[in-house]
Amino acid sequence: MKQAGTKRLGLAVGILGFGLAVVGCGGGEGEGPIVPPPPAPAEYADKHMPAGWWADPKIIEEGRELYIGGKNPDVNCASCHGKDGKPVKAGARDFRNGDRMKMYSDSVWFWRISEGVPNTKMKPWKSKLSEEDRWKIMAFERTFGLAGKGWDPAKKDWVAADQVK
Repeated sequence: MKQAGTKRLGLAVGILGFGLAVVGCGGGEGEGPIVPPPPAPAEYADKHMPAGWWADPKIIEEGRELYIGGKNPDVNCASCHGKDGKPVKAGARDFRNGDRMKMYSDSVWFWRISEGVPNTKMKPWKSKLSEEDRWKIMAFERTFGLAGKGWDPAKKDWVAADQVK
């Protein structure tokens, strides 16, 4: 009789533990619910990707080199976000998740790269990267989840990159 009760208790604890593990991991997503980021502060609100850069293969390749640490030994975005945009460290943003990333305007995304993200391991990069290099990295990063897209400030939306003026 005691063995049956112990087995049931063990089974219940196992099921509960599995359920908590799934919930704790965001059901496999790892980043939690998709919610809009806060708006960029005033000093970043009017900053936008330089004209033509979203669709410029040279800019995107330069951004890739910066992203993987090939041009600046102090900067290696891939060490947290992965070479393919799939995070390799807990808490890093998954750039492959287009539904999440499309919620970031270019100014918000640039702000986060520049100033970091409070209460996370994402540190500010403006002291290690020029403004131009931060835009190049961003042009590359968006190829993971928003390939072929560019932020249109007039429409306030992601559109075909060659349509951004």
